[in-house]
Amino acid sequence: MRIILFNSKNIKWQLLGYFGLLLLLLAGTTLIAQLFWFHSIMDVGKWLKFGLVIAAVSLLGAYFIASQFQRKIDTLHLAILQLTRGNLSERIPPLGLDPFDRIYNDFNDMASSLEKRVMLLQKVGEENVMLLAQSNEVAVTEERRRLARDLHDTVSQQLFAIHMSASSSAKLVERGNSEKAQPILNQLVELSSLTQKQLRGLLAQLRPIELEDKRLTEALDKWFPDYCRHNGLQGKMDIRLTDSMSEGMEHQLFLIIQEGMANVVKHASARHVDLLLQDNGKQYVLQINDDGKGFQEEGERIHSYGLSTMRERALKLGGELEITSKTGVGTRVKVFMPKFSQGELEES
Repeated sequence: MRIILFNSKNIKWQLLGYFGLLLLLLAGTTLIAQLFWFHSIMDVGKWLKFGLVIAAVSLLGAYFIASQFQRKIDTLHLAILQLTRGNLSERIPPLGLDPFDRIYNDFNDMASSLEKRVMLLQKVGEENVMLLAQSNEVAVTEERRRLARDLHDTVSQQLFAIHMSASSSAKLVERGNSEKAQPILNQLVELSSLTQKQLRGLLAQLRPIELEDKRLTEALDKWFPDYCRHNGLQGKMDIRLTDSMSEGMEHQLFLIIQEGMANVVKHASARHVDLLLQDNGKQYVLQINDDGKGFQEEGERIHSYGLSTMRERALKLGGELEITSKTGVGTRVKVFMPKFSQGELEES
């Protein structure tokens, strides 16, 4: 329950009013006690009890006043924390004829201005992401040509060598010269093993990293379990989205997820990984948890290239990245992306 006795627009005058009222009540109580309760000014026992009562009442009054102001400050602090976490729709309802209303109104104006700026940033960021994706088509074509050359120079030649070795060993076996065939067969096994490794490497490079005209949930349903299986991870995925995302947002989140999972494989030495993506109405919240070796947050690892790339991708669309890690326990990476409706983005 909120009680306002002094509707001053200035906090210092309201405080002076509260304490003036408290002093007035104390003085009045003392005067009444002296006139009607104390029969002698020398009655020390009664005066001592009266002093203790007055002290208790004074402390309760001061606590009540301080609690009123602390509650208002806490409200402002919580709203600021929500704003820093990317919840740009956070607003503080006015109290009504209270000096904190001026601070709350200024906060609301600042939050509205920031929300509009981030809307514009997200809109431009999404456009840039898609333009960059289109411009990468030429680079993708060149990369495919390079991979084709690598296939010809490595795998193709080694397959030819395997064929020649297999033919030679078959002829030697037909002639009954198995001793000379044995070294060729050993070489054949080594060549086939090497070719298999190189082919897997090239296939990994050819594996698509884009959404390929799929929605984010559809792409993750296929990509995430395959990635975990290929890298010896036990993965668990939980996606809760109420509305469809923009193409640029899905593209950027998919790249962040890929970078985060790559960090788990390269650095964490984890066995389990959890991927969570949810829409809480005001934000998209992405979370990647692993049970790996972790690291000290104040160490250099938190500034590694992979985490920096994830943070930059989040910032491009007005988001924030939060990292929590402890040595021997694991790492949690959370990404908060502000959510705007299509109408809001068009108005911005």
